[in-house]
Amino acid sequence: MQSAISIRFNGPSKDKNTDFGAANEDLEIAKNGNSRAKWGSGMEFLMSCVAFSVGFGNVWRFPYTAYENGGGAFLIPYLVVLFIIGKPFYYMEMILGQFSSRSCVEIWSVSPAFKGIGFGVTVAVFSITTYYCALMALTLFYLLSSFQSVLPWATCREEWGDTCYSSSGVSNATSNSPQSSSAELFFLNVVLNETDDISNGIGTPSWRLVLCLAGSWLAVILVLSRGMKSAGKASYFLALFPYTMMIVLLVRAVTLPGAINGIVFLYKPIWTKIFEPQVWYAAVTQAFFSLGVCFGAVTMYASYNDFRHNVKRDCTIVTTLDLFTSLLAGTTIFGILGNLAYELGSDDISTVVRSGTGLAFISYPDALAKFTVVPQLFAVLFFLMLFVLGVGTAVAVSNVLISVIMDQFPSSVHWMVALGVGIVGFLFGTIYCTPGGQYILNLIDYFGGTFILVCLACFEVVGISWIYGVDNFLDDIEFMTGKRPSFYWRFCWGLLTPLMLFTILIYFLINITPLVYNDVEYPTSAYAAGWALLFFGIVQFPAWAMITGLQNRDKPWSDIFKPTAEWGPKDPETKRKWEEFKEIKRLIRERKLNTVGEKFWAVLVGR
Repeated sequence: MQSAISIRFNGPSKDKNTDFGAANEDLEIAKNGNSRAKWGSGMEFLMSCVAFSVGFGNVWRFPYTAYENGGGAFLIPYLVVLFIIGKPFYYMEMILGQFSSRSCVEIWSVSPAFKGIGFGVTVAVFSITTYYCALMALTLFYLLSSFQSVLPWATCREEWGDTCYSSSGVSNATSNSPQSSSAELFFLNVVLNETDDISNGIGTPSWRLVLCLAGSWLAVILVLSRGMKSAGKASYFLALFPYTMMIVLLVRAVTLPGAINGIVFLYKPIWTKIFEPQVWYAAVTQAFFSLGVCFGAVTMYASYNDFRHNVKRDCTIVTTLDLFTSLLAGTTIFGILGNLAYELGSDDISTVVRSGTGLAFISYPDALAKFTVVPQLFAVLFFLMLFVLGVGTAVAVSNVLISVIMDQFPSSVHWMVALGVGIVGFLFGTIYCTPGGQYILNLIDYFGGTFILVCLACFEVVGISWIYGVDNFLDDIEFMTGKRPSFYWRFCWGLLTPLMLFTILIYFLINITPLVYNDVEYPTSAYAAGWALLFFGIVQFPAWAMITGLQNRDKPWSDIFKPTAEWGPKDPETKRKWEEFKEIKRLIRERKLNTVGEKFWAVLVGR
């Protein structure tokens, strides 16, 4: 018995004749009747992850967040958070999806009491999907507007009065009252037709934005229509094209007068910021939403992988590329903003910096209008890049919803589910096309996106690391990949990641303040709607725990925290080998470890 254990302890052999070999396993899985759709190649999976993770958060969220939280000094907490939370969480979700070949709901057969996390994530992802395509609609509106002979935001309109000055540099303002650029007024008055508050309602949708919203959803549905086959092929374009555009824009940006001032302004470190808790919270949220962890998309994409695919390599590539893209985008954006300040004769770059959508739809267009050489070309390149980035992310989050539905109703037809998700998402998205749409978008993003996902992420890592157990999780990875994860992964999953997530959540709850939009408070009804959405997302966790308990009331209550018979590899033969492997691991641990302290240390050091 001892010799058998010592021989088989090394994990899956690469020899095709051994019990744990995987040479013919992909063929076995493909032949199995219950098999899940597969990527055409491992590169399609990697490109899809890149297209998902690299999005709006890199282009306009990271530059402003970095500028607001210490410039170059922000990179230190951001890198720390990336390596303690972002990368370990990303790899964990990849492993869960690939190992189980299931969606973000069905993976919780690993611990049924936590199944509600999957449904809560689905609520959050649906909320995000509706407004993400609305942001794409704004991008599409600007893209189409960029083909005009004169950029429509470059000059003032008569109805804007004397408080407007032309973004193209030709000012017709004569008043001493506060002034706004034509780019800003075009965005607020023409594109959004934004209202001062929503106390009296949000108004009726703009037909132009509704058409752009329909066009955005059409692009997403076309990619989704044939499942992984079409999404996989499209992933190459969705992942690589934005980089081509970004490099072109970067070259143009750094050659503009004053560009270096903007870049230095962004990365000039304010070291005292590192000691402010708010900066660390900003780093966590930026890493979270830039990578897209806890969105269910990483798990969903990985579930279509071959069982033995090397996801560790892909995790390293995606997380590194995501950071690189954020720095690239920040350099490009602030290089152009430096030129904008130069053209305005200002030494203070902060006067031309806007937060959120304002950076993409006010500051950047304002700078483009001052280009003397074919500004339309660079406007088209920029907004086309943004639109393609948006499609890549929207395809992923929409696929999360589709995979959840398909897993719950396996007989459903994929293209019909995709069309249904698109239609429902479009109808909800028209809310954001109203004069009060940006107020609602801000509200949904805060309560339906950020708040829900940060809370559920804490319990997701607890469910895997502390309930299922790091040692069990490491066994699964070793069986699947043939190599046990290093101390770095074990220490993060077992201790650092959950503790830091809970610390950030507690800080967030202690310092919570009423949400505002452009310094305008929401009416009580809006706050009530936001808290109701938050409650609906969070309550999924305890509600499904109770439902699972009632469904298993004839068993010990602790059983709802234990893996069900469905947990494990989906292929029957692979699952049989895994069960044998797990039993050997269990026997080894029992023989070597006697005390709780020894077991805890073994989890951390990987014995």
